[in-house]
Amino acid sequence: MGLFKRNPFGHILFIKKWLIRILGAMTHRRYRGFNELQIEGSEIIKTLPDTNVLFISNHQTYFADVVAMFHVFNASLSGRQDTIKNIGYLWQPKMNLYYVAAKETMQAGLLPRILAYVGAITVERTWRAKGVDVTEKREINPNDTENIKIALEDGWVITFPQGTTKSFKPVRKGTAHIIKQHRPIVIPIVIDGFRRSFDKKGLRMKKKGILQSFIIKEPLDIDYDNDTIDEIVEKVEFAIEQHPSFLKVIPAEELKVQEELNQMRRWDY
Repeated sequence: MGLFKRNPFGHILFIKKWLIRILGAMTHRRYRGFNELQIEGSEIIKTLPDTNVLFISNHQTYFADVVAMFHVFNASLSGRQDTIKNIGYLWQPKMNLYYVAAKETMQAGLLPRILAYVGAITVERTWRAKGVDVTEKREINPNDTENIKIALEDGWVITFPQGTTKSFKPVRKGTAHIIKQHRPIVIPIVIDGFRRSFDKKGLRMKKKGILQSFIIKEPLDIDYDNDTIDEIVEKVEFAIEQHPSFLKVIPAEELKVQEELNQMRRWDY
């Protein structure tokens, strides 16, 4: 790799690699040490092609979620099974890994701008501005969807289709349009515990000893030709466990399991 070789977005790969190494070393103990990241399904990561893969996930913090994904994906690619033990996997990280983030979030300070260089595809949210939902929706910037296309052609893209860290908010149809148009392999991820571990931005730790869960699921079954946008949206909602039906009555045995997990995640005051 040439010293000044760039990715399709003009980022110098040598700089990006060192940023991933440094930020990864700084954050590793947030997921293995101060807290415990419980991973399932990491064997799926090694089976994926090098490009046109879209990861969809529920969202709990601005940055801690995607940082965990960088750790898990690189650890999995280096042969680790459901663990991020030993950060040697960061020495040769996957360089064509991107994530979709709100432009206003990634421009709010020096650290977000550094994190953006690591792989952010910044988009202008049409339904929300400065943390507040807007009644008059703005037009979609065509450059945003084009950049996602470029990123998929170059590698893997992480997106949070609800567009917010609040639970059980509707999945945005833009994600379904991307899936239908570009036909990526879609890998659902379900996370939990991050909201308890970190502040909303995911930069400051709130509590230690929290069990964080990270479940990687099998590729989503999508009929790109015949599934409608609404059908794809519903599949995404079920896959990331954010469909409204998940709010209904939960069986007693499931409640017992959840209560045992909650005891492990319990805050100590």
